[in-house]
Amino acid sequence: MTTPEPEEAPLGVLEESRFTAVDYTLFSLMLLVSVGIGVYSAIRSRGRESTHDFLVGKGSMSALPVALSLLGGVISAISMLGNPTEVYLYGTQIAGNLVGLVPGCIVIHQLILPIFYNLKIISLTQYIEMRYKSRPLRLLATVCNLINKFFYMGICLYAPSLALSTVTNLSTLASMIIMGSICTFYITVGGVRAVVYTDVMQTLLMFCGVIIVVAVCCSDLGGIGNVWAAADDGARLEFFNMNTSPFIRHTFWSTSVLGVYFMINKVGLYQPCYQRFASVGSLKVAQRLVISFLVMLYALWLLCYLVGLVAYATYKDCDPITSGRVQKPDQILPYLVMEKLTRMPGLPGVFVAAVYGGVLSSLSSCGNSIACLIWEDFLKHRPYFARMSNNAATNVVKLLSALAGLSGIFLGILAGKMGNIIHVTRSVSGSIMGPMQGVFLAGTCMPWVNAKVRG
Repeated sequence: MTTPEPEEAPLGVLEESRFTAVDYTLFSLMLLVSVGIGVYSAIRSRGRESTHDFLVGKGSMSALPVALSLLGGVISAISMLGNPTEVYLYGTQIAGNLVGLVPGCIVIHQLILPIFYNLKIISLTQYIEMRYKSRPLRLLATVCNLINKFFYMGICLYAPSLALSTVTNLSTLASMIIMGSICTFYITVGGVRAVVYTDVMQTLLMFCGVIIVVAVCCSDLGGIGNVWAAADDGARLEFFNMNTSPFIRHTFWSTSVLGVYFMINKVGLYQPCYQRFASVGSLKVAQRLVISFLVMLYALWLLCYLVGLVAYATYKDCDPITSGRVQKPDQILPYLVMEKLTRMPGLPGVFVAAVYGGVLSSLSSCGNSIACLIWEDFLKHRPYFARMSNNAATNVVKLLSALAGLSGIFLGILAGKMGNIIHVTRSVSGSIMGPMQGVFLAGTCMPWVNAKVRG
């Protein structure tokens, strides 16, 4: 079923079901803790932190928080809201990408990490220059990375604004400004350590948020069996569509390939993730992080898909999108939360905090990695910056982090006009980064692909 958007939609909120004082308290507490972690990290490292420490945390961080940070940095509000929406509208075939995650994990574990970690590089594009002996190619790869990350930051900031505007009187613009400012502050003052330790809290919040929604709504619907039966009756259960046509939205083949691409693109060859791998003490620990990430990703995505089925079972006879009760399909989950969870004060606040946990994790990861790429690839070796003291160079990197965070606010304002967030994000990321991933994989897998020889 493809659900059209109504021509004239109301605000998409439940007027009788808004945030309570308890919800605002829990939500605000999450923001205060995030800011506090950034301030604490800054105080601990004041005057003793180099640019290398700011970007990769001295290479001695504990494995458990880094593992949780990996998941939080990759899984944003885009997944928290977008995956349930995809299942709600188009069924469960999107879950086929779980199949592709496994071979993608093997490629990272056995091929990508051993090469990059042992080279002790900070920016992944350093590998491009070392492998192909081409400075222009490295800079091209950096530009593609930056364009993709700036776009992704905008989408990440826009997605949770849908959740907050659905449950409060706060506009999407005000939401983006507030959240973008908070995120900018703590990545600027705290560096990768602040990002990692804040990610731990936010990742746990994401799990709590989706578990609460599933538990409460399944109880209202009479159990998971009734949810499954309703999804089956509505033709939402599909796992092995073997059609090879590229014009079908989801098939087993396309979603499996998507899983491989996602794992390599968003973990193996993703600058924010690599900075986390580089922050631990050995290659073996970094490889274990990949396996831990895969297990946690399976758990979180399965919960998100189940939330989509729960939403479908709840609204199969009264779709809020076609009836005009919500403006955009991606608001279906916040709408469900406010309709079903408001009888228990505090639960909507926990859910929205979970959604914002996802966006803060992803925005902080992107902002930190943007600063890393610009410093390492464009500024570090220029005479003016090369002569800087350690403290001055670190301040430049912090300024770059701040500018990256602020840019996400402006891009988020544009993101709302682009359609379904999952579809848009993957389309743009594939078109920009797909070719560059080919350059990386050719370098690691094809020894006969060498530098261009001038005649």
